[in-house]
Amino acid sequence: MDVFYALADPTRRKILELLASRGRMSATEIYKHFAVSPPAISQHLKVLREARLVMMEKHAQQRLYQINPQAMLELENWSKRLAQQWNERLDALEQVLKVEKQKER
Repeated sequence: MDVFYALADPTRRKILELLASRGRMSATEIYKHFAVSPPAISQHLKVLREARLVMMEKHAQQRLYQINPQAMLELENWSKRLAQQWNERLDALEQVLKVEKQKER
């Protein structure tokens, strides 16, 4: 499952935010924060699990979910690399514009 597909849905992003702020939660606890059916939340959790954004542990009949810190770190590192590339390109553009401006004088 693609991480960005999983993150594209606002409900799934809210689930991640909830887990980030509260830590490990059961599916029932997560469901209580949404105005959708438990099966819908289960499907969202499945997508997040398949994208490796969350981890799930079974304790008897209860399923506990938490953020997968490794996946979040990978996502953060990707974002930082992309930002660095854009900053380098913008810095290069700034240099070209400075040279062009000096030529006009």
